[in-house]
Amino acid sequence: MGAAGSKLEKALGDQFPEGERYFGLENFGNTCYCNSVLQALYFCVPFREQLLEYYSSNKNGVDAEDNLLTCLADLFTQISSQKKKTGVIAPKRFVQRLKKQNELFRSYMHQKEAQAAKNDAETSSPSEKTANGPKNPQANGVKKEPLVTWVHKNFQGILTNETRCLRCETVTARDETFFDLSLDIEQNSSITSCLKNFSSTETLNAEDKFFCDKCCSLQEAQKRMKIKKPPHILVIHLKRFKYIEQLGRYKKLSYRVVFPLELKLSNTVEDADLEYSLFAVVVHVGSGPNHGHYVSLVKSHNHWLFFDDENVEMIDESAVQTFFGSAQEFSSNTDHGYILFYESLGAGNRS
Repeated sequence: MGAAGSKLEKALGDQFPEGERYFGLENFGNTCYCNSVLQALYFCVPFREQLLEYYSSNKNGVDAEDNLLTCLADLFTQISSQKKKTGVIAPKRFVQRLKKQNELFRSYMHQKEAQAAKNDAETSSPSEKTANGPKNPQANGVKKEPLVTWVHKNFQGILTNETRCLRCETVTARDETFFDLSLDIEQNSSITSCLKNFSSTETLNAEDKFFCDKCCSLQEAQKRMKIKKPPHILVIHLKRFKYIEQLGRYKKLSYRVVFPLELKLSNTVEDADLEYSLFAVVVHVGSGPNHGHYVSLVKSHNHWLFFDDENVEMIDESAVQTFFGSAQEFSSNTDHGYILFYESLGAGNRS
């Protein structure tokens, strides 16, 4: 990485951000997906800063036991405290902990997307179990409140599931929290249209009728999902891997899905447009779900960087659009945006 590191430093020159570190991550046998998500999380600046603060104030206490959060904090501390501006770090402790906690990463087989999709919530944004930190009951057996509420403040949003009975017009609303949104995709579409489809109205009839408490019977109804409380960091997972009944296996959808650098989120309960800025993209490289590679694109201090395990290089902002997908089914371009990280342009906007 020495030559590549010096090349990156040379490319940035006196524009190299003061105090910033750009380090590649060693691959421990098909851990490229993990590495790509780690880079996206590292350059989620509010999360990184709060995680480092949490770690520095807890590393000598009872909370120093190994869990995913402390291992992640340890890795981020290693990177941020390096004397060199660029280089390579081995995220060994984090990967070992992840394998111990997650069946998916125990094997050195390449990560299969069918399984990966089920684990996106755990790997692309901290799960509630991880976010709450280690269990730390007090001596009298009374549990403390969750320790790391800032994880929820950054990543957690609230969806509301509204169902309207078509007979009595009663609306039943049920809220649920989320750490990422999984969106169905279509050919030649955009994130905006995918989000509209996510919140489109669905009619429940025939065998899918809704039990209305007011009517005390099954009734036809209309159902829709809207965002009640948008998260500060919006993580969007594009469902690029679909099970095809006729084939009896998963297939990668290479569809072209435009993801803008600035996103207006309109499908909220308040109907107020919220603006988000793209700061990271995890990219799947390959034609199918059972093989391939993962890389990440990251925006840092108004520069875009390309992270491919140990290698880090600068790219032009215009290069981001080459990862939208393919307008034709058969294309030589197999590098497609898979997980998108957006930060709210509200309070605490990034540079």
